[in-house]
Amino acid sequence: MEDFGEPGFGGSGDLMFDIMPIFIGAVFVIVISIFVIVIVKGISQWNSNNKQSVLSVAAEVVTKRSEVSGGSNETSASTWYYATFQVESGDRMEFHVKAQEYGMLVEEDKGTLTFQGTRYLGFERNRQSQSV
Repeated sequence: MEDFGEPGFGGSGDLMFDIMPIFIGAVFVIVISIFVIVIVKGISQWNSNNKQSVLSVAAEVVTKRSEVSGGSNETSASTWYYATFQVESGDRMEFHVKAQEYGMLVEEDKGTLTFQGTRYLGFERNRQSQSV
C-alpha cells in the first residue's frame, strides 16, 4: 500500500501547491482575454466610424466635462475632455475632444458640428455667437 502522505500542511498532498499553478494560469488567461476584448472593441468602433458618412449639422454646445484618472503615489494623471452638443432635433451627443478644442468651446455657443459616427471632427462657431 502506498503512502500519499497526510493531506494538509506539510503533507505531500498539499492542495495549495496543487491549485496554485492552475490559479495563476487562470488569472493570466483572464487578463489576456480582457486585453484582447478591449483591442477588438476599439478596432470594431474605429472600423464602424470609418464606414459612417461625415456629417455637418447645426448644433449648440450644451455642456463640457473632464475626467481625471491617476495622479496618486507619484504617477502622472491623465485627463479626458468631453463636450455635449444638442442638434436641431433636440438629440444630444457627447464626444471626446482634444484639450485645445475643449478650451475653445463655450457653453451655449451655436455653430456647425462635424462628426463621423462617434468621432468628433470639429465645431465651427457661427459668426454672431463669437464674442470679442
